[in-house]
Amino acid sequence: MAALRSSGRKFSFDILSTSILDDDDHNYTTCLRSNSDPSPIDDATTSPTANRRKKKKKKKKHNTITEEHSELNGYCYSFAQSSTSTVVLTEEHDTPPMHHSNSVTGLPFGELRQRNVVMLNEESVERGSETPVKELESRSNSRDLNMDNGFPVRTLEKEVSLDWKRLMAQDPNQIFPVDKSPVKCFMEEMYAGNSLRSTIPPGNEKERDRVYDTIFRLPWRCELLIDVGFFVCLDSFLSLLTVMPTRLIMICWRFLKTRQFKNLSAVELSDIGCFVALASGAILLQQTDISLIYHMIRGQGTIKLYVVYNVLEVFDKLFQSFCGDVMQTLFNTAEGLANSSTESMQYWMRRFIVDEVVAVVPILVHSFILLAQAITLSTCIVAHNNALFALLVSNNFAEIKSNVFKRYSKDNVHNLVYYDSVERFHISAFLLFVLAQNLLEADGPWFGSFICNAVVVYVGEMTIDIIKHSFIAKFNNIKPIAFSEFLEDLCKQTLNIQTDNVKNNLTFVPLAPACVVIRVLRPVFAAHLPFNPLPWRLFWIFLLSAMTFVMLASLKVMISIGLKKHARWYINRCQRRKLHSD
Repeated sequence: MAALRSSGRKFSFDILSTSILDDDDHNYTTCLRSNSDPSPIDDATTSPTANRRKKKKKKKKHNTITEEHSELNGYCYSFAQSSTSTVVLTEEHDTPPMHHSNSVTGLPFGELRQRNVVMLNEESVERGSETPVKELESRSNSRDLNMDNGFPVRTLEKEVSLDWKRLMAQDPNQIFPVDKSPVKCFMEEMYAGNSLRSTIPPGNEKERDRVYDTIFRLPWRCELLIDVGFFVCLDSFLSLLTVMPTRLIMICWRFLKTRQFKNLSAVELSDIGCFVALASGAILLQQTDISLIYHMIRGQGTIKLYVVYNVLEVFDKLFQSFCGDVMQTLFNTAEGLANSSTESMQYWMRRFIVDEVVAVVPILVHSFILLAQAITLSTCIVAHNNALFALLVSNNFAEIKSNVFKRYSKDNVHNLVYYDSVERFHISAFLLFVLAQNLLEADGPWFGSFICNAVVVYVGEMTIDIIKHSFIAKFNNIKPIAFSEFLEDLCKQTLNIQTDNVKNNLTFVPLAPACVVIRVLRPVFAAHLPFNPLPWRLFWIFLLSAMTFVMLASLKVMISIGLKKHARWYINRCQRRKLHSD
């Protein structure tokens, strides 16, 4: 082997056959080489003594050769040279040639071909030519080999899922009924069962309950909750226009009577803050030219009316939420100012003024947004090109698209219903604006068309809210009883009963809608006032203001009494139902 490594020619370990040369004296194995191998080496050069000399010389000069040669153990298969063994070729893998220059690796050869060799015992060879073949066949089966003319050939074993012949041989009709006629197949389909069984799964009682919940049970509960929320918003709006002015008049009367400025309570400070914000918004909206805004919106050619209305509605929801936060901050500061000591009075006073300014600015912006939204709706109603229907269709179906196919929790649905109640109140304020504009500017019979348009707007809004909440509850597995629980929480809020989750309370800031209503109704009242003389004009202003106040206060009392009675009745009903269920 040392002589083989020292030779500079290419060689391979391709062993083709062996022969037994001397049975009596010496038994050794001769390996025939392929055509690419060099001629046989002399016996003198392959003697053990010569091999030891060459090993000593090569060990000093070529240490790197042995290191590189150890890396090639994976490419070579060792073979045994003995008198009792024979070598049989089983498999050949042609690997890409590896060319190694002497400068890089120091190897005396540049190409190797990998061979697999199976060593057989001589006794098995002497027993006959069939025995080695049988042993090779048995061994080749364990190595995924097939025998071709006595030589093994590697083949890929078929997987069970890919063996089509075996699968069809078992039961061909189990996969495809190839022997059935079209008429027989059609008759089997007729008597097999439901014609839509492959696309519609069978239902159960739970699915039936979901259908009737979506159609019957949930819509009326949802509409009842939205209507009660609407009246809660209306009660808050009327409290701003009736209760707050009454408290301010009482504060002024007490100051004039006692001539002493006493510390105000937290409620009185909160009313003063609301009055400042309401007065600021009403005064600034009085400077707004409604006709100019009307013609600007109506003359839009690039941006359609429904696009303008949708944009304003988005900002309306944003400022409605933000105004609720700033008003809570203002009320908290008012409570701190009312309970502050003399040393910290100046600090709380500065904080109250800053919070008041911060609260007034978003309320003013929200007021302008609501005014522009009311003018847009008025433009759609008075237009003769079906702009109102285009507005309703685009707005309502955009609302369905943006809400129905989303994942909601129970608390999110709770807040979403309250947003719909506030939106219902804003639509009522917009229709009041349209009514006031028709009173001032409309000619001819207009009241019938106004009523029809108002009914269309309300019915469209109710229908869209019912569809939206019904499918939101269906897709999110929310039972109709959840809306009854929402209504119970709203009734507790009406009676000022603390609930477990305060964040789910209805939040409504009526300051911006009040500014819009005052801006709209002032020209209507001014049109019925006499011009001269001044005392007579002041008398009519006082009289109309008193009549309006009495009407609003009466309406506020009736709504408040009705809400409280309904809240007590509904809470008692829910408690009795819980007792019966327990």
